Amino acid sequence: MPAKTCFIVNPHSGRAAQALATVRAFAASRGASVQVTERPRHAVELAARALADGCDTIVAVGGDGTMNEVASVLVGTPATFGLIPCGSGDGLGRHLGIHGPIARALDLLETGRPRLIDTGLAGGHPFFTAAGLGFEAYVAKRFNLLDRRGFPGYLATSANALFRYRPEDYMIVHADQREYVTAFTLAVANANQYGNGARIAPHALIDDGALDLTAVPPIRIRNALPLLVRLFGGTVDRVAGVVTHRAERFTIERAAPGPIHTDGEIHETGRVVEFSVRPASLRIVTP
Repeated sequence: MPAKTCFIVNPHSGRAAQALATVRAFAASRGASVQVTERPRHAVELAARALADGCDTIVAVGGDGTMNEVASVLVGTPATFGLIPCGSGDGLGRHLGIHGPIARALDLLETGRPRLIDTGLAGGHPFFTAAGLGFEAYVAKRFNLLDRRGFPGYLATSANALFRYRPEDYMIVHADQREYVTAFTLAVANANQYGNGARIAPHALIDDGALDLTAVPPIRIRNALPLLVRLFGGTVDRVAGVVTHRAERFTIERAAPGPIHTDGEIHETGRVVEFSVRPASLRIVTP
């Protein structure tokens, strides 16, 4: 592990509170520092401070939100990002093979190798796993209001909203082509999944200099279960009516302003949302 390393721990994220003692012991034995977040967006401040202090490696200990906050500071810098996934989804960690016991993730910081990966922008907001509009943003907005999260909470929130949410009309612009779709949800992915094995972009590569768009058609009683099975089976792109594209940039137009999510974090944006890739812009430790 590099000489100057800082761990940033979000104790309110998943298993991070339980992991804190282990992380402190690991860091102390190697001369690394540990910082604990105290409020939303605090990880951004702590990462920026660590970077200014000359840290070689900055490690996020938490869920997708913590990962996003820390990694967003390190994009385009020489510093290396480390990830100890502790959240409910952990899409980036699962894609890269980092997900698992805390001890294994810590060990990877010493035995793994730095790798350059792509990152994305959605409406000017960084993302590393996936961003999107429609149902997934609708659910993320409600999920973020829960006192207790986790995968069961996400499933319950999704199930409660499944047949109440109304699909929207979108115009997708990419490579000078225009396509009109009515979609239940529309994802633009850097990694292949949201998390928990839900592979919304089964063929996405995290270092190919492109983003993968998946637009899912309106959900009906007859197609809800097959879509869910395909999503977790890694074959959602084979479902009739699902639209997929790969490109460096997408422009999505919708009828009115509304929310988008970036790695599960919600932002209110305008009617037109720009998605773009930043190739080889983040150095991260991987197996």
